[in-house]
Order: sequence, then structure tokens, then C-alpha cells
Amino acid sequence: MSTDAIVLLKNDHKEILRAFREFEQAGEGALKTKGRLVDRIIELLTVHTYLENEVMYPRVRELLPELEDDVLESYEEHHVADVLVMELAAMKPDDERFTAKTTVLIENVRHHIEEEEQEWFPEVREGLGRKALQEIGQAMLDLRPKAPTRPSEPGALKKVVDAVVR
Repeated sequence: MSTDAIVLLKNDHKEILRAFREFEQAGEGALKTKGRLVDRIIELLTVHTYLENEVMYPRVRELLPELEDDVLESYEEHHVADVLVMELAAMKPDDERFTAKTTVLIENVRHHIEEEEQEWFPEVREGLGRKALQEIGQAMLDLRPKAPTRPSEPGALKKVVDAVVR
């Protein structure tokens, strides 16, 4: 298994996008399926954004200060996703705005993934090189077992609070 941070994050992206497609294909009346898929989406996004916020973004910001504006924008995009995830975690699939809120989350995260993969990752790869990306990736792998899987867990709540006060 690769320890390259970008490879690891792209693998997460694939899993997240797959869950999005499944939600979109579930159909109007598939409330139980949609509920299960949103639970999975919440878990995937909570872990992924935690690893990026705690490891990837701080390291890139430190090592490539010229990308600081991109990192700050990513923190804000994560914040928007975090708010939607927290709201969805408190909703039931038959709530009037459940599907609409999930759709907005999906649209926002897709935009974020596209920006990262097409613009930001190539700049980071060029600026950091293989060794640094492997070290960052290893740090992410080491932290993953401790990452929160629900927005109500302390590590995830800290992330939201940090985003609000920064």
C-alpha cells in the first residue's frame, strides 16, 4: 500500500464519490437506503476532513507557504461540509430537507474534490516531492485509527470549533 499522501487522499475521494453516486441512484422512496448511505457519507467525510485538517493542510502550509491561500480556502470548504454533516447527523431520512441538504453537501464536496485533484494536488506534488508526501501519508495512516467517525465525537467537534474561531 502506498504511503503517498495524495494517493491516500485520492483513494478516499473515490470512496466518497462512490457513496454519493449510490445516494443519487437510490430513488425517491428509498428512505432506509438513503439513511444508511448518509451515515456512510458522514463517516467517510468526518475521517477524511479530520486527516486533511490535522496532517495534510498544516504540513503543506508549513512547507509551501505560497499555497497558504489555497489551504485557507480548503479549511473553509471543510467548514461548510462540517456544518451540513452535523445537521444531517441530527436528521432522519424522512425529514423534509434531508435529501435537499444531502444534495447540497454532495455538490459542495464534489467541487472541493475536483479543485483539489485538478489544481492543488499537482502543485503540492511538485512543491513537496515524493519523500515529504510519503512522510505526510504515513502520519495520516498513523492518525486514521484515532480519527473521529461522527461529527459529535470530540476530535470532530474540535475541528468545527477551530474553523469557527479561526
